[in-house]
Amino acid sequence: MSTASDAETLSKHDEEPIEMEIVSPVSQAALPLHDNEPHGPYRLYKRRFLGLVGMVVLNIVGGLSWPWFGPIANDMVTDFGITLDQVSWLGNIESCIYLPTALSIPYLYARFGLRRCCDFGAVMLVISAWVRYAGTVKSLSTNSAYALLMLGQVFAAISQPIYQVLGPKYSENWFNLQGRTTATMIVAIANPVGSAVGQLLSPLVGGTRQSILVLAIISTAVVPFVFLVHSQPPTPPTYAASTPSASFSHLARDVIFGGQTHGAKMSRRQRFDFVVLAWIFGILVAATDMFSILTSQIMQPVGYSDDISGLMGACLLLTGLVAAIVTAPLFDRVFTKHLAISGKLLLPILGGAWLSLIWAVKPHNTGGLFAIMTILGVTSVTMLPVALELASDLTRNAEGSSAILWFMGNLLNVIFVLVEDALRAGPDADPPLNMRRGLIFNGVFVLASVLLIWLIKGEQVRKTIDEEKLAEVRAIGVA
Repeated sequence: MSTASDAETLSKHDEEPIEMEIVSPVSQAALPLHDNEPHGPYRLYKRRFLGLVGMVVLNIVGGLSWPWFGPIANDMVTDFGITLDQVSWLGNIESCIYLPTALSIPYLYARFGLRRCCDFGAVMLVISAWVRYAGTVKSLSTNSAYALLMLGQVFAAISQPIYQVLGPKYSENWFNLQGRTTATMIVAIANPVGSAVGQLLSPLVGGTRQSILVLAIISTAVVPFVFLVHSQPPTPPTYAASTPSASFSHLARDVIFGGQTHGAKMSRRQRFDFVVLAWIFGILVAATDMFSILTSQIMQPVGYSDDISGLMGACLLLTGLVAAIVTAPLFDRVFTKHLAISGKLLLPILGGAWLSLIWAVKPHNTGGLFAIMTILGVTSVTMLPVALELASDLTRNAEGSSAILWFMGNLLNVIFVLVEDALRAGPDADPPLNMRRGLIFNGVFVLASVLLIWLIKGEQVRKTIDEEKLAEVRAIGVA
């Protein structure tokens, strides 16, 4: 791992040592970890914010390539002589490659550390960019050009999950209990932001070949941001950050069989909670991504233009971003032990909103649809960091649990898109090619799944241990 070299680069002036006060034992665990006098085994470093910027920028750019070709699909058919199905597979291949890559990241992290994984992801970004651009050479045959475009997307698919999966681990390594959920939120929403930017930018920068060149330039230009990211600080911010996670194979055995996991055995209740949480997370990611992919195909048959359809997708994302930015600090500082309760309150509302689209997708209902998009954005995007943090608390394995959750999200996304595309009505339906059956499948499936949240207890084991260890340190300092 690269932790030793990272530690040497951090100056003493970069430290924000923990605060030590004479307090009652009851309130000790809730105190913030910051001030000016060093004491105890836990510290914060200002450099954590630079690393967070690096993770966010790389995650945004990692999300550009997946939807990049969708808005310029017809132009790709004309310029490269390929079919619309082939253009669709330039996006689909990323979801397929994402699955094995996500599950391999915990192993790569254990072997090489966070910084080296991010370096690898940046290299894959650059390779993907210029392999893709090599496919724009006009002298190439149609098959050769398409093969290079597809190969570029494969390299991009290897890069994308690295920053998503390792986001919660970066938060654990660098942030204390008063900032961990917020940091996880910022990294988690960066990739959807990148996808939205990709959809908006690709048709605005010229022809298809120029568009691919712009993507290559952006992917190359962000590589220096990787130097802002370091594996972990010299002194950890919490007890969890000071304790190595179990291997991914141990976590998998613990979840499935209840085996001993590096001294951190999950109880039967915790295993059940994690499985339910992973399923719900996967369903929510799949439903949201499906809607982003099929928005126009859902809305156009009932009379909405591409512009209005695009604004509905933007409304879902932007309202979700605002809600996540507002709520994440509250989960860090106010509702610190109420992540599961928050899910029990918000997820039924979310399920009801998805179900309501069955009746809301109809002509002349623009206001109602935008209202539903707002509800979906506020509830679904807010739940992203909550689920990632709760999974880390249950398993005490941030990178392993994150890999499983994002794997489930992308696996179910592929299934949802294929199923709902198959459920599309025929050209003789009223209206032709409508997606009503797909909306029924989506709404019923999501609502039935999110109601499972009421079965979990959601014990935040990692957070409880961190608070207990912090209280012990402060008790020693007071003594």
